[in-house]
Amino acid sequence: MDAIDVITTKRDRHELSAEQIAWVVDAYTRGQVAEEQMASLAMAILLNGMSREEIRRWTQAMIDSGSRMDWSSLDRPTTDKHSTGGVGDKITLPLAPLVASCGAYVPQLSGRGLGHTGGTLDKLESIPGWRASLSNDEMLDVLRTAGAVVCAAGDGLAPADKKLYALRDVTGTVESIPLIASSIMSKKIAEGTGALVLDVKVGSGAFMKNLDHARELARTMVDLGTDHGVTTVALLTAMDRPLGLAVGHALEVEESVEVLSGGGPADVVELTVRLAREMLDAAGISGKDPADALKDGSAMDAWRRMISAQGGDPDAPLPTAPETTRVTAPATGVLSRLDAYKVGVAAWRLGAGRARKEDTVSASAGITLHAKPGDHVEKGSPLLTLHTEDAARFPRALATLEDAYAVGDAADPSLLPLIIDRVTA
Repeated sequence: MDAIDVITTKRDRHELSAEQIAWVVDAYTRGQVAEEQMASLAMAILLNGMSREEIRRWTQAMIDSGSRMDWSSLDRPTTDKHSTGGVGDKITLPLAPLVASCGAYVPQLSGRGLGHTGGTLDKLESIPGWRASLSNDEMLDVLRTAGAVVCAAGDGLAPADKKLYALRDVTGTVESIPLIASSIMSKKIAEGTGALVLDVKVGSGAFMKNLDHARELARTMVDLGTDHGVTTVALLTAMDRPLGLAVGHALEVEESVEVLSGGGPADVVELTVRLAREMLDAAGISGKDPADALKDGSAMDAWRRMISAQGGDPDAPLPTAPETTRVTAPATGVLSRLDAYKVGVAAWRLGAGRARKEDTVSASAGITLHAKPGDHVEKGSPLLTLHTEDAARFPRALATLEDAYAVGDAADPSLLPLIIDRVTA
């Protein structure tokens, strides 16, 4: 095989063969295809797309570049969830133990935040003692103990994706839907779960701003899961305003515990329960309603077991920021909009986010919301509380929020419903 032949095949809008795909992904992973050659191929894929069969083959080649996890020794079905990310999206935290309390095993490999979007591992690391890095044997032990595990993916899963993701990030090819879908699904399929529910976010605070593009991504990922023998369902959900009332790591853990205690914001509870029902249904499990598991304490019990099994102390106080300031309502009326992206950027500037993967984050930094779009507010009443370790961060965060909200007569009619659509095989 020759890299130039593979590049020109896709450049000229032809379909790549199974042999070409298997060779180029393997050769690139081993360093036999140069970075500039793979960059050229990625751009050709971005511009000319891929067929369903090409995407399936590409994803399989990514999976074959590393190892696959095996949960066959477990005595119950496995099911997992993946979110494309957003602002205030802490759903994994209450969802994993909730689904475990209803009879499934939940092996959840998660990531860290980058830019304005938060990462599940960063949130959980605000809990004293909690460990994100586990061996496969440790993952199995936690699953058997708690029913759910949330941890970092090891280097052995789809190493081709790790290398290609870094390349796409610096070559203007991140937006390619075939490459996004294969990146996500190669890791999820290699993770070995039997069923998968995808939460594809749409709106200003999401990776996908456009509903049609989000629907295309959801369809592509559902098809990939189905073609690889994984029962896969996708929900398209709103990210044009923050999810819940907390944005930031410790703040979101606190809100997640409220949900597990039977309280919490209505939108977080609604989405958590809906995703839990989808995960259980995809795994073929019935007999317990997730809403009841939030009320009767069984989900909280699973949370405490999961956190403890990964070295965390579920009773330890969470970090709190020494510096706070408030943004107040400029008028009396209805909070008509609250832009998720700008809230996320403001939290990032307070210390909750990172610009590069190697950056550290502040566990206590973030933003508390006192109103959501559609809520009545009085002039001078608090809209947002900003939390940070360094008061010098306030000016830039406040500048970001200057046009992030509006007060009017009613909520903006263009706001998306929380759950927009459902995509199945």
